Amino acid sequence: MSYRETPSVESDHSFHMLFFVCAVLAILGSLLAGADGSAWRWLHYLTKPTATLLLLVAVLRNARRSSSAYAMAIVIGLAFAAAGDVFLMLPGDYFLAGLVCFLLTHCAYIYALTRDARFAAHPGVFGFFAVIALLVVGGLWTSLPSAMRVPVIIYALALGAMAAQAVSRARQLSATPQQSGARQAAIGGLLFLVSDTVLAYGRFRWDIPFNALWVLGTYYAAQWFFARSTEIR
Repeated sequence: MSYRETPSVESDHSFHMLFFVCAVLAILGSLLAGADGSAWRWLHYLTKPTATLLLLVAVLRNARRSSSAYAMAIVIGLAFAAAGDVFLMLPGDYFLAGLVCFLLTHCAYIYALTRDARFAAHPGVFGFFAVIALLVVGGLWTSLPSAMRVPVIIYALALGAMAAQAVSRARQLSATPQQSGARQAAIGGLLFLVSDTVLAYGRFRWDIPFNALWVLGTYYAAQWFFARSTEIR
């Protein structure tokens, strides 16, 4: 029996399929929700963190089979992300709590991305992403409440560092057995950067049509690529 035919791998595929269903329902529920008590709102509440937790379980199963420090760090990042999902969807202003959770997610991902690659090995890549982070914050600056400016700066720098390290690692591991997984993680890092940028601008500056589609669509794709990167290593 080949590896792809084993029950454990088939089970992982089932987790990924359930993840896609929950992700679609979470986006649909957010787009169609009106009042907080609507059925669509409750569908969003149920499926948004569930999608992330399904990826966590799938990666955890893979980490246990491979004893991979990389995969376990991704598991920790997904756990913080699931907590952040809850804070950002709850009624009331829990944005700062959600920001802290996702900051910890990026720290966990940076740790994962340095298990087999040197941090900041390509200064030009890091310089480029530092400029992107500063431009994002600069575009938001006049719209940010004063109490949020320092947290947003810290978060943007961590997000930029995570995306930069993902791209740098993919370059370092090119032409190695790990290159496919490294490319998956790099795509995940870039999509996470897009998702959080759209989220920030949609919250603080612009009214973006179908905002949940762009934010959650890129967010779930980013998390899926990170999860996939643990399987392909």
